Amino acid sequence: MKKALIIGAHPDDPELCCGGTMIRLKQAGWDVVSVYMTKGEAGIKGKSHEEAVAIRTKEASNACNILGVRPIFMTQIDGSSEVNKERYAEMLDLVAAEKPDIVFTHWPLDSHADHRVCAILVYNAWRRLDYSFELYYAEGMNGTQTAYFHPTDYVDISSVAEQKRKACNCHTSQDMEPLYQKWHDPIEKFRGLEFRCDRAEAFIHLRRDSSDISL
Repeated sequence: MKKALIIGAHPDDPELCCGGTMIRLKQAGWDVVSVYMTKGEAGIKGKSHEEAVAIRTKEASNACNILGVRPIFMTQIDGSSEVNKERYAEMLDLVAAEKPDIVFTHWPLDSHADHRVCAILVYNAWRRLDYSFELYYAEGMNGTQTAYFHPTDYVDISSVAEQKRKACNCHTSQDMEPLYQKWHDPIEKFRGLEFRCDRAEAFIHLRRDSSDISL
């Protein structure tokens, strides 16, 4: 069985960026794993880190149940994520242990520092593991977070859009529905227009064999 990892910085990132694709992969017989680099420690105003973790990991687990995927929670801290020797090793060890055929993660040009950190750590694992999996970058809130994102690949999520939205709405602590309506609903429709379907998710496929510019 082929395996896909969707690696996001926070609870709700994998679902928002790739929820439809996760469902489509499951329908095609893939083993799909949703990886959360942090547990959303700083994600609920007025709550301690411990309180926020209890709420947000439960929401993420509920979302994964709807999507039919397995969650993994890593050990970085929301809002204080790091790029250092130890964090490189943590991501590398996780990806190596899971042995994925394909990995989706954040596009590195992003206004959120945690998203950039996640992208860098995954990219390092891809290189250190000798490009043993296909690497795709996903977009988040394009226009306020994701920047300069020009897709190479699309997935038609028209038939599973409502299931994706239901999973995303498990994140009630994030007041998700207004957020979804403002940012993610328009993105799905716009990418659908580009791909000539009702709704789509878009990705950038990073290829090892990209050619250098010849001058």
